[in-house]
Amino acid sequence: MEAKDDNLSYEDFTSEVLEDYRIANISRQLSILGRKEVLTGKAKFGIFGDGKEIAQIAMAKSFKKGDWRSGYYRDQTFMLASGMLTAEEFFAQLFGETQLDKNPANGGRLMNNHYASRSLNEDGSWKNLTEQKNSSADISPTAGQMPRLLGLAYASKLFRENKELHQFTNFSLKGNEVAFGTIGDSSTSEGHFWETINAAGVLKVPMAMSVWDDGWGISVPNKYQTTKQNISEVLKGFEQDENGDGYLIYKAKGWDYPALCKMYAEGVELCRRDHVPVLFHVTEMTQPLGHSTSGSHERYKTKERLEWEANFDPIKKMREWIISMELIEIEKLDEIEAEAEEIVKKARQAAWKSFTDPIKKERDQLIKLVEEAGCNCKKTDRINSITSGLKKVIHPVRKDNVSAAKKILRHICSRCESFKPLKSQLQVWLKNTIEENEERYSSHLYSETGLKISNIKPVAPVYGEKSKTVNGREVLRDNFEKLFTKYPLLLTFGEDTGFIGGVNQSLEGMQEKFGELRVTDTGIREATILGQGIGLALRGLRPIAEIQYFDYLLYALQTMSDDLATMQYRTKGGQKSPVIIRTRGHRLEGIWHSGSPLSMVINSIRGVHVCVPRNMTVAAGLYNSLLESDEPALVIEPLNGYRLKEKMPENLGEFKTALGVPEVLNEGSDITLVTYGSCVRIAEDAVKQLKDFDISVELIDVQTLLPFDVNQRILESVKKTNRIVFFDEDVPGGATAFMMQKVLEDQKAYFYLDSEPKTITAKDHRPAYGTDGDYFSNPNAEDVFEVIYDIMRESNPNKFPSIYTE
Repeated sequence: MEAKDDNLSYEDFTSEVLEDYRIANISRQLSILGRKEVLTGKAKFGIFGDGKEIAQIAMAKSFKKGDWRSGYYRDQTFMLASGMLTAEEFFAQLFGETQLDKNPANGGRLMNNHYASRSLNEDGSWKNLTEQKNSSADISPTAGQMPRLLGLAYASKLFRENKELHQFTNFSLKGNEVAFGTIGDSSTSEGHFWETINAAGVLKVPMAMSVWDDGWGISVPNKYQTTKQNISEVLKGFEQDENGDGYLIYKAKGWDYPALCKMYAEGVELCRRDHVPVLFHVTEMTQPLGHSTSGSHERYKTKERLEWEANFDPIKKMREWIISMELIEIEKLDEIEAEAEEIVKKARQAAWKSFTDPIKKERDQLIKLVEEAGCNCKKTDRINSITSGLKKVIHPVRKDNVSAAKKILRHICSRCESFKPLKSQLQVWLKNTIEENEERYSSHLYSETGLKISNIKPVAPVYGEKSKTVNGREVLRDNFEKLFTKYPLLLTFGEDTGFIGGVNQSLEGMQEKFGELRVTDTGIREATILGQGIGLALRGLRPIAEIQYFDYLLYALQTMSDDLATMQYRTKGGQKSPVIIRTRGHRLEGIWHSGSPLSMVINSIRGVHVCVPRNMTVAAGLYNSLLESDEPALVIEPLNGYRLKEKMPENLGEFKTALGVPEVLNEGSDITLVTYGSCVRIAEDAVKQLKDFDISVELIDVQTLLPFDVNQRILESVKKTNRIVFFDEDVPGGATAFMMQKVLEDQKAYFYLDSEPKTITAKDHRPAYGTDGDYFSNPNAEDVFEVIYDIMRESNPNKFPSIYTE
């Protein structure tokens, strides 16, 4: 009864309790029937929220419009109770429904029990996020939801404390929103959990973190997972002290409905009002159906444990509590349970019909198309066999239809007049179907709105007679100053970013001018620096998350790959997180500041643009372009370029570097040399050396790796030179191999080559320390000279005699 609102009548209180009981039973039936759908082959895999129902209902009572969730893949009851999920949508997701009106979270991209709300309108513009309840898009990697949770909560702090942001009422109502996080107890063993917990305590953000503790991590009990087998005990050092620093920590049992309601009402209210992080440790939870459809928990739980779980099933305990409180007759509870079962059955039927009908219609059209053609050729028997087999498929999927169409096309007789119309009609059918499936399953890796990066027109830097020659870092600094003045939603943060203005002084004086909320120092915690950026960008802000050196980005690569890079894709354009990751790399000293592992990045983060400017003017132009776009990007500034001299453009903040458009730095006629970043200066040195030997090199700076040469400028160069070399300081088979594939295979430059294409790369290992370590580990100007000279010598050995070998 303590959970009862003082302003609530007894009748309303009873009604609310019974509605909660109804939702709990609906959710349990979803788990039971969903599991059956997987085991009978209608769905591929199932992971469900059984045993977590009552705690999630209690939590949902405190979840308001404008709030955000960053959750765990067992939160179906919370989604139901908060009104962000229907029973039919649950099954639509389980079946892989691609129609957004039926499966609005993701259009078939996310596996079941992974949720997302839609933050964007069809044109990519923002919805009013304060007028809806919000869920960031779930991912499966355990604790992967934690870094972004930090950013979602930190946004509320910024919207509250930065008065300039109060005008953006479509994103926040003065920071009154709470970010709700959920996680399974065993996943708290992950580093992402601890890094996020620590950062949230330091930042003092409104984060309401729930740990669902059922005592196991698949088959591994808590004694192997957590010190003292108790996460809230371990976290007592984080508990709030007399100065108000730290967490509020609450604990309740997962089957105790009134205690859970009271705990969440009190804890979330304090979290919202005081911007204090709160941890809710919910213990004695159960998992009646086991971990997932891939296994049975009877294999590893004792008979005694299974009996305890049956007795302390949270729905059973809630029923017992309702009866003890004499809120309703037992027969009425039976009716609620029966009604829940019927609701779920009808939802399953409706979702299955909606999912299968279009596919069956597609199949029937294909079969009709084939059967209307007639031919006496022997091949007809093979075609009939294929169509007969397709008819017999009880639950066809699109794969069955397309596969059958392709096989039929192989057996259509090209000489038979009666089959000629079929061949052309079937080719059209197949082409249209594949295009439709491209939209269903492969769209929205990048933005498809009017703000996509390809729509941003380049603007050249403007120089005048009075343009000064300055250190490159000053170009960046002064350009950032223009951008921070232009965009009130823009902010940046990272290690040493704030007070000292960055390790290379490219933010010198920015914190003093724009304040600590916009130019901010962070702890040494790369994964949550990126997560901070992702969460902020999800809430409408424009963060530049700074990772001090490119090598350190590897701490955040999992988050970048699994979360940021897939954001637009896995929500089918429903959410966007246009965070810019700013870092620096290439050619410093030693193993961990070499900063060139591009291949592991470009092949892990498709969905994020990768920019590799050769100097700070190009970098500034990239930032200017990206801030007019709505897409995420990684910008790797050349580490040894901050003190090199560049002219200061007059149109700071306005000139724009086009992504995917290489720049020809030196026109030539003998050979094409393709590179980027700090290697450009080495290449320029080599080009001068080669010129002394009458070798004319066309030097091309690609400027970005993703996207790569969208106008095929390199192909045009190869058509002229008929020779090509790719040069960088990644490992062999890395980014140079990527560029070679793009040019030779995608652009078809292979047909214009007179010589074997070559790559110039670093050694297999990382660079050894010191100047000599760099010289003998990484490619240098002499290496470039030698490779290009040898290529030219193959075609004209008399003009280019052997130099280094006999």
